[in-house]
Amino acid sequence: MIRFQGVKEDVVKTDRVLVPLDGSSLAERALTVAIEVLSDRPGATLILMRAAETTTAPGTGPTDAPVSAGGEAQSYLKALADRLRDQGFSRAVMTSVWSSAPVHAIAEAARTRRANVIVMSARLRSGLGRGILSPVPDSVMRSTRTPILIVPAGYGQLDVQRLRMAVGEMDRVRVA
Repeated sequence: MIRFQGVKEDVVKTDRVLVPLDGSSLAERALTVAIEVLSDRPGATLILMRAAETTTAPGTGPTDAPVSAGGEAQSYLKALADRLRDQGFSRAVMTSVWSSAPVHAIAEAARTRRANVIVMSARLRSGLGRGILSPVPDSVMRSTRTPILIVPAGYGQLDVQRLRMAVGEMDRVRVA
Protein backbone atom coordinates (compact mmCIF):
# COMPACT_ATOMS: atom_id res chain seq x y z
CA MET A 1 0.00 0.00 0.00
CA ILE A 2 1.46 3.35 -1.02
CA ARG A 3 -0.06 6.67 0.01
CA PHE A 4 0.68 9.64 -2.24
CA GLN A 5 -2.00 12.06 -1.02
CA GLY A 6 -0.61 15.50 -0.28
CA VAL A 7 2.86 14.90 -1.72
CA LYS A 8 4.16 18.17 -3.17
CA GLU A 9 6.99 16.88 -5.38
CA ASP A 10 6.32 15.92 -8.98
CA VAL A 11 8.14 12.62 -8.60
CA VAL A 12 8.35 10.39 -5.54
CA LYS A 13 12.04 9.65 -4.97
CA THR A 14 13.22 6.55 -3.16
CA ASP A 15 16.81 7.29 -2.19
CA ARG A 16 16.27 8.12 1.51
CA VAL A 17 14.18 5.37 3.09
CA LEU A 18 13.05 5.53 6.72
CA VAL A 19 12.29 2.26 8.51
CA PRO A 20 10.63 2.64 11.94
CA LEU A 21 11.53 -0.25 14.23
CA ASP A 22 10.31 -1.33 17.65
CA GLY A 23 12.52 -4.35 18.24
CA SER A 24 9.96 -6.86 16.99
CA SER A 25 10.47 -9.35 14.16
CA LEU A 26 7.31 -7.92 12.54
CA ALA A 27 8.86 -4.44 12.32
CA GLU A 28 12.09 -5.89 10.95
CA ARG A 29 10.20 -7.48 8.04
CA ALA A 30 10.11 -4.01 6.49
CA LEU A 31 13.91 -4.08 6.21
CA THR A 32 13.79 -6.67 3.42
CA VAL A 33 11.59 -4.39 1.36
CA ALA A 34 13.58 -1.24 2.20
CA ILE A 35 16.84 -2.93 1.19
CA GLU A 36 15.33 -3.98 -2.11
CA VAL A 37 14.00 -0.45 -2.70
CA LEU A 38 17.56 0.87 -2.25
CA SER A 39 19.35 -1.96 -4.06
CA ASP A 40 19.94 -0.13 -7.34
CA ARG A 41 20.36 3.36 -5.93
CA PRO A 42 24.02 4.31 -5.46
CA GLY A 43 24.40 6.99 -2.80
CA ALA A 44 21.09 6.04 -1.18
CA THR A 45 20.57 6.12 2.59
CA LEU A 46 18.70 3.73 4.86
CA ILE A 47 17.45 5.46 8.00
CA LEU A 48 16.71 3.13 10.91
CA MET A 49 14.73 4.78 13.69
CA ARG A 50 13.14 3.82 16.97
CA ALA A 51 10.85 5.68 19.31
CA ALA A 52 11.96 5.18 22.90
CA GLU A 53 8.92 5.97 25.00
CA THR A 54 9.95 6.15 28.60
CA THR A 55 8.32 5.37 31.86
CA THR A 56 9.88 5.83 35.24
CA ALA A 57 10.49 2.61 37.12
CA PRO A 58 10.07 2.50 40.89
CA GLY A 59 13.23 3.61 42.62
CA THR A 60 14.56 5.62 39.68
CA GLY A 61 14.38 9.31 39.02
CA PRO A 62 12.62 10.84 36.02
CA THR A 63 15.95 11.52 34.34
CA ASP A 64 17.22 7.92 34.56
CA ALA A 65 14.54 6.33 32.36
CA PRO A 66 15.14 8.32 29.14
CA VAL A 67 18.89 7.63 29.25
CA SER A 68 18.31 3.91 29.78
CA ALA A 69 15.60 3.58 27.11
CA GLY A 70 17.54 5.68 24.61
CA GLY A 71 20.73 3.73 25.23
CA GLU A 72 19.00 0.39 24.71
CA ALA A 73 17.30 1.66 21.55
CA GLN A 74 20.59 3.01 20.15
CA SER A 75 22.37 -0.28 20.92
CA TYR A 76 19.61 -2.20 19.12
CA LEU A 77 19.82 0.05 16.03
CA LYS A 78 23.63 -0.07 15.94
CA ALA A 79 23.61 -3.87 16.16
CA LEU A 80 21.05 -4.02 13.35
CA ALA A 81 23.09 -1.64 11.16
CA ASP A 82 26.23 -3.72 11.83
CA ARG A 83 24.34 -6.90 10.91
CA LEU A 84 23.19 -5.35 7.62
CA ARG A 85 26.76 -4.31 6.76
CA ASP A 86 28.03 -7.80 7.64
CA GLN A 87 25.43 -9.22 5.24
CA GLY A 88 26.79 -7.05 2.44
CA PHE A 89 24.49 -4.02 2.51
CA SER A 90 26.68 -1.28 1.07
CA ARG A 91 24.44 1.79 1.26
CA ALA A 92 24.77 4.43 3.98
CA VAL A 93 22.90 3.56 7.18
CA MET A 94 21.81 6.23 9.67
CA THR A 95 20.33 5.42 13.06
CA SER A 96 18.07 7.69 15.04
CA VAL A 97 16.39 7.36 18.44
CA TRP A 98 13.44 9.58 19.35
CA SER A 99 12.17 10.16 22.89
CA SER A 100 8.50 10.51 22.07
CA ALA A 101 5.41 8.54 21.14
CA PRO A 102 5.86 6.39 18.01
CA VAL A 103 3.50 8.30 15.70
CA HIS A 104 5.06 11.68 16.47
CA ALA A 105 8.57 10.22 16.36
CA ILE A 106 8.07 8.61 12.93
CA ALA A 107 6.58 11.77 11.42
CA GLU A 108 9.36 13.96 12.87
CA ALA A 109 12.10 11.54 11.82
CA ALA A 110 10.74 11.50 8.26
CA ARG A 111 10.65 15.31 8.19
CA THR A 112 14.01 16.07 9.83
CA ARG A 113 15.93 13.24 8.12
CA ARG A 114 14.35 14.22 4.76
CA ALA A 115 13.07 10.71 4.05
CA ASN A 116 11.53 10.23 0.61
CA VAL A 117 9.52 7.22 1.70
CA ILE A 118 8.68 5.39 4.93
CA VAL A 119 8.70 1.58 4.76
CA MET A 120 6.98 0.00 7.75
CA SER A 121 5.32 -3.24 8.72
CA ALA A 122 1.77 -3.42 9.97
CA ARG A 123 -0.85 -5.90 10.98
CA LEU A 124 -4.01 -5.70 8.93
CA ARG A 125 -7.17 -6.38 10.85
CA SER A 126 -9.39 -9.25 9.83
CA GLY A 127 -13.07 -9.96 10.20
CA LEU A 128 -15.37 -6.93 10.28
CA GLY A 129 -12.39 -4.57 10.34
CA ARG A 130 -10.74 -6.28 7.39
CA GLY A 131 -8.34 -4.06 5.49
CA ILE A 132 -8.04 -1.58 8.35
CA LEU A 133 -4.50 -0.85 9.47
CA SER A 134 -3.33 -1.15 13.04
CA PRO A 135 -3.36 2.17 14.95
CA VAL A 136 0.27 3.30 14.59
CA PRO A 137 0.59 3.01 10.77
CA ASP A 138 -2.87 4.48 10.33
CA SER A 139 -1.99 7.47 12.54
CA VAL A 140 1.39 7.91 10.83
CA MET A 141 -0.38 8.18 7.48
CA ARG A 142 -2.46 11.00 8.92
CA SER A 143 0.57 12.74 10.47
CA THR A 144 3.03 13.00 7.58
CA ARG A 145 3.18 13.99 3.95
CA THR A 146 5.93 11.44 3.28
CA PRO A 147 4.76 8.51 1.12
CA ILE A 148 4.40 5.25 3.05
CA LEU A 149 4.95 1.70 1.83
CA ILE A 150 3.19 -0.73 4.18
CA VAL A 151 4.51 -4.29 4.44
CA PRO A 152 1.62 -6.47 5.72
CA ALA A 153 2.30 -8.83 8.64
CA GLY A 154 1.36 -11.84 6.53
CA TYR A 155 3.80 -10.83 3.82
CA GLY A 156 5.39 -14.03 2.54
CA GLN A 157 8.41 -14.62 0.36
CA LEU A 158 9.74 -11.45 -1.22
CA ASP A 159 8.68 -11.28 -4.88
CA VAL A 160 11.65 -9.20 -6.01
CA GLN A 161 10.39 -8.75 -9.57
CA ARG A 162 7.01 -7.34 -8.48
CA LEU A 163 8.65 -5.13 -5.85
CA ARG A 164 11.08 -3.70 -8.41
CA MET A 165 8.15 -2.94 -10.72
CA ALA A 166 6.28 -1.20 -7.88
CA VAL A 167 9.34 0.84 -6.88
CA GLY A 168 9.92 1.75 -10.51
CA GLU A 169 6.34 2.98 -10.65
CA MET A 170 6.91 5.03 -7.48
CA ASP A 171 9.80 6.76 -9.23
CA ARG A 172 7.57 7.62 -12.18
CA VAL A 173 4.38 8.62 -10.38
CA ARG A 174 3.34 12.17 -11.08
CA VAL A 175 1.34 13.67 -8.25
CA ALA A 176 -1.17 16.36 -9.13
